[in-house]
Amino acid sequence: MTAAVSAPRVILASQSPRRRELLALVGIAHEVRPADINEDVHPGEDPRHYTERLAREKAAVIASRESDAIIVAADTTVVVDDDILGKPVDAADARAMIRRLSGRSHVVMTGIAVAYRGRVESAVEEVGVTFRALSDDEIARYVATGEPMDKAGAYGIQGWGATIVDRVDGDYFSVMGLGLRRVVALLAAHGVEYRFAEGLVAAS
Repeated sequence: MTAAVSAPRVILASQSPRRRELLALVGIAHEVRPADINEDVHPGEDPRHYTERLAREKAAVIASRESDAIIVAADTTVVVDDDILGKPVDAADARAMIRRLSGRSHVVMTGIAVAYRGRVESAVEEVGVTFRALSDDEIARYVATGEPMDKAGAYGIQGWGATIVDRVDGDYFSVMGLGLRRVVALLAAHGVEYRFAEGLVAAS
């Protein structure tokens, strides 16, 4: 029988407060080391590949500096009509994004990568999200809250944006930015087990 030992420290390669909150929600203690990478889309790159690539690159950057730690990285992309909607550059851009999503469905892709002991495991969660129809006044008032400005697709489902979402088909936490079920699965692929109320343990 393989002995279990306390897992190494966990580093979240993101400055997102939502991802920090989600790891804390399930008792995974962690440090924060945001990864600074180029997030430009490569020519001809499809949204799924783009999202997973960014997550893997973020994990690799921090892993190169923190080789003894478990690195958790993620990237979230909103996709509509095969177009990637990133973070809005200004209020007008945010209004245009939300107007485009109003009354219809889109896909939220969250790439998650876990690096440990020189190896990176990754996956992408795809979730369908449908907005209710919004008036121009509603859109303007939502953008005026400032909530859309630092979020892919110009909305946050965990905040005021929850009132404009009609339906979620898939993992709600992935829409927030970090699918916890997927994180646990990727940790397991590295031999790191998640235990309720105990945290993480690794095979010795």
